[in-house]
Amino acid sequence: MGAYSTATLPVPIAHHGLFETLVRVYAVSKASLKRSKILHMALMGTSDPSGEAEASQEKPFVLRALQIALVVSLYWVTSISMVFLNKYLLDSPSLRLDTPIFVTFYQCLVTVLLCKGLSSLATCCPGTVDFPALHLDLKVARSVLPLSVVFIGMITFNNLCLKYVGVAFYNVGRSLTTVFNVLLSYLLLKQTTSFYALLTCSVIIGGFWLGVDQEGAEGTLSWTGTLFGVLASLCVSLNAIYTKKVLPAVDGSIWRLTFYNNANACVLFLPLLLALGELRALLAFPQLGSAHFWAMMTLGGLFGFAIGYVTGLQIKFTSPLTHNVSGTAKACAQTVLAVLYYEEAKSFLWWTSNMMVLGGSSAYTWVRGREMKKTQEEPHPRENEKSNMEV
Repeated sequence: MGAYSTATLPVPIAHHGLFETLVRVYAVSKASLKRSKILHMALMGTSDPSGEAEASQEKPFVLRALQIALVVSLYWVTSISMVFLNKYLLDSPSLRLDTPIFVTFYQCLVTVLLCKGLSSLATCCPGTVDFPALHLDLKVARSVLPLSVVFIGMITFNNLCLKYVGVAFYNVGRSLTTVFNVLLSYLLLKQTTSFYALLTCSVIIGGFWLGVDQEGAEGTLSWTGTLFGVLASLCVSLNAIYTKKVLPAVDGSIWRLTFYNNANACVLFLPLLLALGELRALLAFPQLGSAHFWAMMTLGGLFGFAIGYVTGLQIKFTSPLTHNVSGTAKACAQTVLAVLYYEEAKSFLWWTSNMMVLGGSSAYTWVRGREMKKTQEEPHPRENEKSNMEV
């Protein structure tokens, strides 16, 4: 779970993608679960009645603002650190470790062990940590297997994209997720998209192609990395669709789904490690016995696990829309930091491509948010007919 950034989040993913799901979770929590914890819903897939939501409204403005600032900062630091750390593990000249599948496998293993450890802690010491009980059920594992195959493609292609492209171009290379969401929603679910939403998608596509063109003009374009980025975007969209279908098999718990997904991935990665010769390359790796190397590998897994928690925390203290805006701003900051850190010089058109991708993604979020709000506010036709009959 460690290397796919915000693609893996502790909330159920709806057909149109992450934003629609966040809006639904937030709307339900505001309307029919006014006293529930949004974060508890996100992590556990259930509601936990409490007065925290009401109490938070009584907190002073300064305190609420400080809490939000801390939570957003935690999300930014965790997400950006994870990307830079994975870039180091996958493509560092000082490390020279050419085993991207093993890096992904190890981070999945760390996630499985963390899930099991937290589950055992919650069972042995009730009240210490709020985590569902986890027991490996082969029947459930088989039910989750189709999603796990897509999940493996998603995290593997994400890692391979990050391996072959720079951190500065990483956001543009994986920018077609929204476009694939719209395309797959139409092809698989027969759901149409409004003209304005399609217009924002065209801006994203334009930014992607301009970015590819500018990377080529600067001599830094990796077609292999770009292809992996496109495949990663496709798998993220497929993962969004299959997640909703598989959730009932794990009682709607995202943490249980995370556990089974990563456990299946660990098993499925083993033949790939053998077939691609990565185990032989790992045995010949000079730093295999280095404590620093394993500390960095384990830290990458911890960051991947933590991103799910801090994402839910940010949604709890802000809103789904604010979370998406924060994610877009984070991507912009990440790009700027990468350019400064690696001392790269980028052209005006290169920066324009990034702004097009970020602007198009933000505009899509805004358009879809307005459309969903309008749909929720409009009375259902059958409800109108029923009310007219009663009158």
